[in-house]
Amino acid sequence: MGAKLQDRVAIVTGSGGGLGRCHALEFARQGAKVVVNDLDRDAADAVVQEILDAGGEAMAFAGSVTDEAAVAAMVADTLDPWGRIDILVNNAGILRDRSFAKMDLDDFRLVVDVHLMGAAICTKAVWEAMREQKYGRIVMTTSSSGLYGNFGQANYGAAKMALVGLMQTLAIEGEKYGIRVNCLAPTAATQMTGGVLSEDALACLDPALVSPGLVHLVSEDAPTRAILCAGAGHFAAANVTLTAGVQIGAADDAAARVANEWGRIADRAREIVPAYGFTQAEREIASAGCGGDAVAVAH
Repeated sequence: MGAKLQDRVAIVTGSGGGLGRCHALEFARQGAKVVVNDLDRDAADAVVQEILDAGGEAMAFAGSVTDEAAVAAMVADTLDPWGRIDILVNNAGILRDRSFAKMDLDDFRLVVDVHLMGAAICTKAVWEAMREQKYGRIVMTTSSSGLYGNFGQANYGAAKMALVGLMQTLAIEGEKYGIRVNCLAPTAATQMTGGVLSEDALACLDPALVSPGLVHLVSEDAPTRAILCAGAGHFAAANVTLTAGVQIGAADDAAARVANEWGRIADRAREIVPAYGFTQAEREIASAGCGGDAVAVAH
Protein backbone atom coordinates (compact mmCIF):
# COMPACT_ATOMS: atom_id res chain seq x y z
CA MET A 1 0.00 0.00 0.00
CA GLY A 2 1.24 3.48 -0.84
CA ALA A 3 1.10 6.46 1.45
CA LYS A 4 -0.35 9.18 -0.79
CA LEU A 5 -3.77 8.81 0.89
CA GLN A 6 -2.64 7.01 4.03
CA ASP A 7 -5.49 6.69 6.56
CA ARG A 8 -7.78 9.00 4.59
CA VAL A 9 -11.43 7.93 4.46
CA ALA A 10 -13.00 7.99 1.01
CA ILE A 11 -16.49 7.42 -0.35
CA VAL A 12 -16.68 6.53 -4.05
CA THR A 13 -20.18 6.36 -5.49
CA GLY A 14 -21.01 3.95 -8.28
CA SER A 15 -17.85 1.95 -7.55
CA GLY A 16 -19.13 -1.59 -7.93
CA GLY A 17 -17.65 -1.73 -11.44
CA GLY A 18 -16.03 0.21 -14.26
CA LEU A 19 -14.31 3.48 -13.51
CA GLY A 20 -15.56 3.67 -9.92
CA ARG A 21 -14.10 0.26 -9.13
CA CYS A 22 -10.71 1.38 -10.46
CA HIS A 23 -10.92 4.53 -8.33
CA ALA A 24 -11.73 2.49 -5.21
CA LEU A 25 -8.90 0.02 -5.83
CA GLU A 26 -6.39 2.80 -6.50
CA PHE A 27 -7.43 4.70 -3.38
CA ALA A 28 -6.97 1.55 -1.31
CA ARG A 29 -3.54 0.99 -2.89
CA GLN A 30 -2.69 4.53 -1.82
CA GLY A 31 -3.62 3.75 1.80
CA ALA A 32 -7.19 5.07 2.02
CA LYS A 33 -10.09 3.40 3.77
CA VAL A 34 -12.77 3.11 1.13
CA VAL A 35 -16.56 3.02 1.14
CA VAL A 36 -17.64 1.22 -2.02
CA ASN A 37 -21.10 2.48 -2.95
CA ASP A 38 -23.23 0.92 -5.64
CA LEU A 39 -26.84 0.04 -6.39
CA ASP A 40 -25.71 -3.59 -6.74
CA ARG A 41 -24.74 -4.97 -3.33
CA ASP A 42 -23.01 -8.02 -4.78
CA ALA A 43 -20.87 -5.83 -7.03
CA ALA A 44 -19.92 -3.56 -4.12
CA ASP A 45 -19.09 -6.58 -1.94
CA ALA A 46 -16.86 -7.98 -4.68
CA VAL A 47 -14.81 -4.77 -4.87
CA VAL A 48 -14.54 -4.66 -1.08
CA GLN A 49 -13.24 -8.23 -1.12
CA GLU A 50 -10.61 -7.27 -3.70
CA ILE A 51 -9.44 -4.48 -1.40
CA LEU A 52 -9.44 -6.70 1.69
CA ASP A 53 -7.53 -9.42 -0.14
CA ALA A 54 -4.87 -6.86 -1.01
CA GLY A 55 -4.54 -5.87 2.65
CA GLY A 56 -6.65 -2.71 2.57
CA GLU A 57 -9.69 -1.51 4.48
CA ALA A 58 -13.11 -1.11 2.90
CA MET A 59 -16.83 -1.45 3.45
CA ALA A 60 -19.73 -1.77 1.05
CA PHE A 61 -22.88 0.32 1.01
CA ALA A 62 -25.71 -0.40 -1.40
CA GLY A 63 -28.00 2.50 -2.21
CA SER A 64 -28.93 5.13 -4.76
CA VAL A 65 -27.25 8.53 -4.67
CA THR A 66 -30.69 10.04 -5.28
CA ASP A 67 -32.06 8.55 -2.03
CA GLU A 68 -31.38 11.15 0.67
CA ALA A 69 -32.11 8.75 3.52
CA ALA A 70 -29.80 6.10 2.08
CA VAL A 71 -27.01 8.63 1.55
CA ALA A 72 -27.42 9.92 5.12
CA ALA A 73 -27.18 6.34 6.36
CA MET A 74 -24.03 5.77 4.28
CA VAL A 75 -22.38 8.83 5.81
CA ALA A 76 -23.38 7.75 9.33
CA ASP A 77 -22.10 4.21 8.71
CA THR A 78 -18.80 5.70 7.55
CA LEU A 79 -18.38 8.10 10.45
CA ASP A 80 -19.27 5.50 13.07
CA PRO A 81 -16.21 3.24 12.68
CA TRP A 82 -13.79 5.64 11.01
CA GLY A 83 -14.66 8.98 12.61
CA ARG A 84 -14.20 11.19 9.56
CA ILE A 85 -14.76 11.51 5.82
CA ASP A 86 -11.89 13.07 3.90
CA ILE A 87 -12.79 12.30 0.30
CA LEU A 88 -15.98 12.09 -1.73
CA VAL A 89 -15.91 11.09 -5.38
CA ASN A 90 -19.25 11.61 -7.11
CA ASN A 91 -18.85 8.96 -9.78
CA ALA A 92 -22.30 7.32 -10.05
CA GLY A 93 -24.07 7.92 -13.34
CA ILE A 94 -26.33 6.61 -16.08
CA LEU A 95 -26.92 7.20 -19.79
CA ARG A 96 -30.18 7.63 -21.68
CA ASP A 97 -28.83 8.73 -25.06
CA ARG A 98 -31.13 9.91 -27.85
CA SER A 99 -31.28 12.94 -30.09
CA PHE A 100 -33.09 15.80 -28.40
CA ALA A 101 -35.96 15.57 -30.92
CA LYS A 102 -36.62 11.98 -29.85
CA MET A 103 -35.71 12.31 -26.16
CA ASP A 104 -38.40 11.74 -23.55
CA LEU A 105 -38.36 14.44 -20.88
CA ASP A 106 -38.60 11.73 -18.23
CA ASP A 107 -35.21 10.46 -19.42
CA PHE A 108 -33.88 14.02 -19.32
CA ARG A 109 -35.03 14.40 -15.71
CA LEU A 110 -33.67 10.98 -14.71
CA VAL A 111 -30.17 11.68 -16.01
CA VAL A 112 -30.06 15.12 -14.37
CA ASP A 113 -31.41 13.61 -11.15
CA VAL A 114 -28.73 10.92 -10.93
CA HIS A 115 -25.73 12.98 -12.03
CA LEU A 116 -26.51 16.44 -10.67
CA MET A 117 -28.89 15.88 -7.77
CA GLY A 118 -27.10 12.68 -6.77
CA ALA A 119 -23.83 14.59 -6.51
CA ALA A 120 -25.52 17.44 -4.63
CA ILE A 121 -27.18 15.03 -2.18
CA CYS A 122 -23.94 13.17 -1.46
CA THR A 123 -21.93 16.38 -1.17
CA LYS A 124 -24.47 17.97 1.17
CA ALA A 125 -24.35 14.85 3.34
CA VAL A 126 -20.57 15.10 3.89
CA TRP A 127 -20.23 18.88 3.80
CA GLU A 128 -20.74 19.59 7.52
CA ALA A 129 -18.35 16.84 8.62
CA MET A 130 -15.69 18.24 6.30
CA ARG A 131 -16.30 21.79 7.50
CA GLU A 132 -15.96 20.72 11.14
CA GLN A 133 -12.71 18.82 10.57
CA LYS A 134 -11.48 21.65 8.30
CA TYR A 135 -10.45 19.22 5.60
CA GLY A 136 -12.17 17.75 2.59
CA ARG A 137 -11.59 16.70 -0.99
CA ILE A 138 -14.60 16.43 -3.32
CA VAL A 139 -14.57 15.48 -6.98
CA MET A 140 -17.46 15.83 -9.42
CA THR A 141 -17.33 13.60 -12.47
CA THR A 142 -17.98 15.85 -15.45
CA SER A 143 -17.54 14.93 -19.12
CA SER A 144 -16.34 16.28 -22.44
CA SER A 145 -20.00 15.88 -23.45
CA GLY A 146 -20.84 18.60 -20.95
CA LEU A 147 -17.81 20.77 -21.58
CA TYR A 148 -18.05 20.68 -25.37
CA GLY A 149 -21.29 18.93 -26.34
CA ASN A 150 -21.97 15.58 -27.98
CA PHE A 151 -24.75 14.48 -30.33
CA GLY A 152 -27.50 12.53 -28.58
CA GLN A 153 -26.46 13.55 -25.07
CA ALA A 154 -28.41 16.73 -24.30
CA ASN A 155 -29.52 15.33 -20.93
CA TYR A 156 -26.10 13.95 -20.01
CA GLY A 157 -24.24 17.03 -21.25
CA ALA A 158 -26.54 19.39 -19.35
CA ALA A 159 -26.05 17.45 -16.13
CA LYS A 160 -22.29 17.19 -16.57
CA MET A 161 -21.82 20.91 -17.22
CA ALA A 162 -24.05 21.69 -14.25
CA LEU A 163 -21.58 19.77 -12.10
CA VAL A 164 -18.85 22.20 -13.21
CA GLY A 165 -20.97 25.10 -11.92
CA LEU A 166 -21.55 23.23 -8.64
CA MET A 167 -17.83 22.63 -8.31
CA GLN A 168 -16.94 26.27 -8.99
CA THR A 169 -19.19 27.58 -6.22
CA LEU A 170 -18.44 24.88 -3.64
CA ALA A 171 -14.70 25.42 -4.11
CA ILE A 172 -15.18 29.09 -3.23
CA GLU A 173 -17.43 28.34 -0.25
CA GLY A 174 -15.22 25.52 1.03
CA GLU A 175 -11.88 27.26 0.75
CA LYS A 176 -11.72 28.66 4.28
CA TYR A 177 -12.63 25.24 5.68
CA GLY A 178 -9.84 23.40 3.89
CA ILE A 179 -12.28 21.83 1.43
CA ARG A 180 -11.02 21.59 -2.15
CA VAL A 181 -13.42 20.75 -4.94
CA ASN A 182 -12.48 19.66 -8.45
CA CYS A 183 -13.91 18.01 -11.55
CA LEU A 184 -12.70 14.93 -13.40
CA ALA A 185 -13.61 14.48 -17.07
CA PRO A 186 -12.66 10.86 -17.79
CA THR A 187 -12.52 8.89 -21.00
CA ALA A 188 -12.61 5.18 -20.27
CA ALA A 189 -13.83 1.89 -21.65
CA THR A 190 -16.78 1.08 -19.41
CA GLN A 191 -20.35 -0.13 -19.75
CA MET A 192 -21.34 3.47 -20.48
CA THR A 193 -18.98 3.83 -23.47
CA GLY A 194 -19.21 0.30 -24.92
CA GLY A 195 -21.41 1.25 -27.85
CA VAL A 196 -19.82 4.62 -28.53
CA LEU A 197 -16.15 3.94 -29.31
CA SER A 198 -14.35 1.49 -31.62
CA GLU A 199 -12.82 -1.71 -30.25
CA ASP A 200 -9.29 -0.40 -30.91
CA ALA A 201 -10.03 2.81 -29.01
CA LEU A 202 -11.63 0.93 -26.15
CA ALA A 203 -8.51 -1.23 -25.83
CA CYS A 204 -6.44 1.92 -25.12
CA LEU A 205 -8.90 3.35 -22.65
CA ASP A 206 -8.36 1.17 -19.59
CA PRO A 207 -10.26 2.97 -16.78
CA ALA A 208 -7.35 2.23 -14.44
CA LEU A 209 -5.32 4.79 -16.42
CA VAL A 210 -7.66 7.57 -15.25
CA SER A 211 -7.49 6.93 -11.51
CA PRO A 212 -3.92 8.21 -10.89
CA GLY A 213 -5.10 11.67 -11.94
CA LEU A 214 -7.98 11.42 -9.50
CA VAL A 215 -5.54 10.59 -6.70
CA HIS A 216 -3.91 13.97 -7.20
CA LEU A 217 -7.30 15.75 -7.10
CA VAL A 218 -8.02 14.25 -3.66
CA SER A 219 -4.53 14.36 -2.17
CA GLU A 220 -3.30 16.73 0.51
CA ASP A 221 -1.64 18.94 -2.12
CA ALA A 222 -4.65 18.90 -4.44
CA PRO A 223 -5.58 21.93 -6.51
CA THR A 224 -9.06 23.39 -6.24
CA ARG A 225 -11.49 24.44 -9.02
CA ALA A 226 -9.57 22.34 -11.54
CA ILE A 227 -11.13 20.39 -14.40
CA LEU A 228 -8.87 17.44 -15.16
CA CYS A 229 -9.43 15.61 -18.44
CA ALA A 230 -7.99 12.09 -18.33
CA GLY A 231 -7.93 9.06 -20.60
CA ALA A 232 -5.49 6.50 -21.99
CA GLY A 233 -2.83 7.81 -19.59
CA HIS A 234 -3.09 11.35 -21.00
CA PHE A 235 -3.95 14.28 -18.73
CA ALA A 236 -5.01 17.83 -19.61
CA ALA A 237 -6.78 20.72 -17.89
CA ALA A 238 -9.93 22.39 -19.20
CA ASN A 239 -11.00 25.90 -18.26
CA VAL A 240 -14.06 28.12 -18.54
CA THR A 241 -12.61 31.34 -19.93
CA LEU A 242 -13.63 34.93 -20.62
CA THR A 243 -12.34 36.95 -23.58
CA ALA A 244 -11.17 40.55 -23.24
CA GLY A 245 -14.29 41.70 -25.08
CA VAL A 246 -15.28 45.07 -26.53
CA GLN A 247 -17.09 47.98 -24.89
CA ILE A 248 -20.10 48.86 -27.07
CA GLY A 249 -22.21 50.88 -24.62
CA ALA A 250 -25.71 52.22 -25.09
CA ALA A 251 -26.38 53.22 -28.68
CA ASP A 252 -29.18 52.98 -31.19
CA ASP A 253 -27.03 50.78 -33.37
CA ALA A 254 -25.67 48.61 -30.51
CA ALA A 255 -27.01 45.37 -32.00
CA ALA A 256 -25.36 46.11 -35.34
CA ARG A 257 -22.11 47.04 -33.61
CA VAL A 258 -22.10 43.74 -31.67
CA ALA A 259 -22.43 41.91 -34.99
CA ASN A 260 -19.71 44.03 -36.61
CA GLU A 261 -17.34 43.57 -33.67
CA TRP A 262 -17.97 39.84 -33.24
CA GLY A 263 -14.45 38.94 -34.35
CA ARG A 264 -12.93 41.09 -31.59
CA ILE A 265 -15.55 40.03 -29.01
CA ALA A 266 -14.72 36.36 -29.58
CA ASP A 267 -10.95 36.86 -29.94
CA ARG A 268 -9.27 34.53 -27.44
CA ALA A 269 -5.84 36.16 -27.50
CA ARG A 270 -6.26 37.85 -24.11
CA GLU A 271 -8.81 35.57 -22.49
CA ILE A 272 -8.69 34.92 -18.75
CA VAL A 273 -9.91 32.29 -16.29
CA PRO A 274 -12.05 34.30 -13.86
CA ALA A 275 -11.35 33.79 -10.17
CA TYR A 276 -15.07 34.02 -9.39
CA GLY A 277 -18.32 34.72 -11.23
CA PHE A 278 -18.54 38.40 -10.32
CA THR A 279 -15.30 39.02 -12.26
CA GLN A 280 -17.48 39.44 -15.34
CA ALA A 281 -19.65 42.13 -13.75
CA GLU A 282 -16.66 43.93 -12.23
CA ARG A 283 -14.98 44.21 -15.59
CA GLU A 284 -18.18 45.30 -17.34
CA ILE A 285 -18.75 48.05 -14.77
CA ALA A 286 -15.13 49.23 -15.05
CA SER A 287 -15.27 49.20 -18.84
CA ALA A 288 -18.45 51.28 -18.79
CA GLY A 289 -16.74 53.77 -16.49
CA CYS A 290 -19.41 53.45 -13.80
CA GLY A 291 -16.98 53.21 -10.87
CA GLY A 292 -18.20 53.65 -7.31
CA ASP A 293 -19.78 50.80 -5.37
CA ALA A 294 -21.95 49.57 -8.21
CA VAL A 295 -23.75 46.32 -7.50
CA ALA A 296 -24.74 43.94 -10.27
CA VAL A 297 -26.75 40.77 -10.27
CA ALA A 298 -25.40 38.13 -12.64
CA HIS A 299 -27.94 35.88 -14.32
